Amino acid sequence: MLLSTTDAVAGKEIVETIGLVKGNSVQSRNIGRDMMAGLRNIVGGEMKEYAEMLVRSQEIATSAMEEEAKKLGADAVVGVRFSTSSVMDGTSEVLAYGTAVKLKK
Repeated sequence: MLLSTTDAVAGKEIVETIGLVKGNSVQSRNIGRDMMAGLRNIVGGEMKEYAEMLVRSQEIATSAMEEEAKKLGADAVVGVRFSTSSVMDGTSEVLAYGTAVKLKK
């Protein structure tokens, strides 16, 4: 499955637009991460525990979006975008979305 943040795939011709596909992941904090992040908040520095959690969440959301595109018979997803939000206190969501397309063989 080809993924592109642009509206085209270089060297390929889009022959059919299938439609919107998306995937999301909601992750919650845990006490271990919170304790380490709390210490970093005091002394400064990157909060690697949360960064790693968001990277993993992005991977899950991307995979779910790809699976939806495959089920629809797509060859690629163009215009891929990511969005993050807080669902409730202590949780965050990553949403991956784009347009599923078929490419000329």
